[in-house]
Amino acid sequence: MPTIDHTPAADADVLHARDPWAASAALVALSAAAFAYVTTESLPVGLLQPISSSLHASLTATGLLVTVYAAVNVALSAPLAALAKGLPRKALICSLVAALVLTSLLAAVAPGYGWLMAVRVVTALGQAVFWSVVVPTAASLFPPAMTGRAVASVLGGASLAVVAGVPAFTWVGQVAGWRTAFACVGGLALAVLVPVMALLPRYHPAETHAGVGSAPDKRRYWLAMATTALAVGGFFCAYTYVSPFLTHVAGLALHRVPAVLLLTGASTALGVLGGAATSRHLPSSSTLLAVGLLCPALFALYLAGRSAPAAVGLMAAACLGLGAYDVSNQNRVMQVAPGSTDIASAWASASFNAGIAGGSLAGGLVLHSFGARSTALLGAVVAAAGLMSALAGTRNGRRGQGKPAAP
Repeated sequence: MPTIDHTPAADADVLHARDPWAASAALVALSAAAFAYVTTESLPVGLLQPISSSLHASLTATGLLVTVYAAVNVALSAPLAALAKGLPRKALICSLVAALVLTSLLAAVAPGYGWLMAVRVVTALGQAVFWSVVVPTAASLFPPAMTGRAVASVLGGASLAVVAGVPAFTWVGQVAGWRTAFACVGGLALAVLVPVMALLPRYHPAETHAGVGSAPDKRRYWLAMATTALAVGGFFCAYTYVSPFLTHVAGLALHRVPAVLLLTGASTALGVLGGAATSRHLPSSSTLLAVGLLCPALFALYLAGRSAPAAVGLMAAACLGLGAYDVSNQNRVMQVAPGSTDIASAWASASFNAGIAGGSLAGGLVLHSFGARSTALLGAVVAAAGLMSALAGTRNGRRGQGKPAAP
């Protein structure tokens, strides 16, 4: 594994110092790769019925294509990141994007449900590694002062996948068949692979400032992981069941739901931009501010959600908070990572996916027992626990400011 060098010369040798345009282009390529992976992850959500009908599987079994994908990320992100830690970064990311090309095409020709599930598991393994390395790699292209913008750009690609990628490829699947949609995602990944191969530098992030946290703090790091699981879990308690909430509680017509989802997706992307700004100007409080928006929005959604305009606006506010939290937390991870940022990023990805899976499961249980309105209340309570965790991490960070580093 490359030797970690924290000398000024190492930071001066980042790609941006030598060629700002090349660094920006490489960042766009990484953002596009994130776009492709997140599109693939969520694509079955919009195509459950045609996949179910084509492969003669129940809707519940077809839904497991998403659930198992998330579970693989939760269970294996950190172990796989540890195995991949010393591999040449350019070759690794190129291999992961190439694997996405192959698995997308294999999904398109799946003869049965078992084949498609196996392909999804392999794709999830690739994504688990991808999210452990892409943020440190993006940060390593730029000097430390630009880390926040680099992180926001990568997460912006992921947010754009939710806003545009999944709806676009869902439409393709509805018009030309779900197999065509997966094949088109493979074509997208192939198009992304070319600039990734051409633009990524060969040095390892461990040779730059991005290899380890800028202010390592084990307690703050694990508080950040707890905050992520709770805040994201609270959000997905409600958001997973946004359609029945909007129709059964707010009284919105079913055909209006896609437009609301487009609005909430755009709010998430806007939140990424807001989180990048607060990370730069209020680094010690950025995650707290994000959860501080998300949690009250869910409480208000429970209280005022019977009004359609209020329900739409409050769900958009919660999505704004989630987007801001995502980028703020990734920047916090790059700061307080107690060891390798690769491993730290892998645990961050695992905690995010744990929040998705746990929140969806808990929301489903209360939906079945108490109705759609209760999902917002449970989400708010869980997010409130995340708010307390964020507050503890912020206080700990402020107490540590100005203290000399441990020898």
